[in-house]
Amino acid sequence: MDLSQASHAFITGGASGIGLGVADALAARGLAVTIADIDGGALDKVVASRGERFRGAVLDVREREGWARAKAEAEAALGPVDVLVNNAGIGPDGAEIADLTHASFDRIIGINLVGVFNGVAAFAADMRARGRGHIVNTASIAGLFASAPGVSAYAIAKYGVVAMSETLRGELAPHGVGVSVLCPGFVATNIIANTARISGAETDYDGDMEPGTGMSPAEAGEIVARGIAANRLYILTHPEMWSVVEARHEAIKADFAAATKEQAHAAV
Repeated sequence: MDLSQASHAFITGGASGIGLGVADALAARGLAVTIADIDGGALDKVVASRGERFRGAVLDVREREGWARAKAEAEAALGPVDVLVNNAGIGPDGAEIADLTHASFDRIIGINLVGVFNGVAAFAADMRARGRGHIVNTASIAGLFASAPGVSAYAIAKYGVVAMSETLRGELAPHGVGVSVLCPGFVATNIIANTARISGAETDYDGDMEPGTGMSPAEAGEIVARGIAANRLYILTHPEMWSVVEARHEAIKADFAAATKEQAHAAV
């Protein structure tokens, strides 16, 4: 999408981390920004520090009535949304699938997958009707390979976001609307602390990273802005992780070859 022709971005999880990095990158390109977040206090601090081109919206992405209200208020204030970034999310709880509680599974899927769908459901039809816009859905590198320990429901949700984005791109492309899926590696965010706050429980998952390490949110935000401008399907922050993704693709390729051989043999 030509961002010089865009005027308003709506970004969830926008009060910190990648969401705020994207918000700053888009604001630097001239867009007004609505940042939505479940943390009202953090929103107030960001809006106060950024000026009049930023506005805040308290939003739990699981609540569909909240989405309708946030959209209406944002567009009344700043006009139609040209760029939607469904970025809000929480991290894994560290449990293996066999040990996941129902509550943990429902919370991770509800925020990381259903929350993304709720954003698409709120905005995509209007973008299609206008014949313009771009949607970015935040998945993870864990949405492209699932062998990392402790990711369980998180990976399930992120794979779902990748599939949703791939499908949505095919549906909206004929109408002039772009779709990207962001698959970041390690970015220095406060996702672990936010996960504990939202869940009310400490997580055993640390991502094998020290707090505060990884790519800066500002750098990730610039990568996203460039990805939108180039209409990339996959926006990748850590291309050096291709080897682990490639290993999954090679395993699929090998089993396709094995299935072809076995079925040819069985047909003889």
